[in-house]
Amino acid sequence: MEEHKRQLIQDIESLLNSYEGGSVTHINPEMLAFMDESTLKGIIDALLRQKEQTVASNHEWLEQFKKY
Repeated sequence: MEEHKRQLIQDIESLLNSYEGGSVTHINPEMLAFMDESTLKGIIDALLRQKEQTVASNHEWLEQFKKY
């Protein structure tokens, strides 16, 4: 497997492990080796969007406790 694809898979694993309180995820690179770079980048994009939405949602929830 080429190094760039291996790095993309490591990036996916890091994103999955960046959620607090979640279980640790280990990805066997050979399991995703069949995917092309475009698909792997799409997974990363989807994970980043999900993380963004979670942060925005948490921010909205926390705003209700502010005193103005």
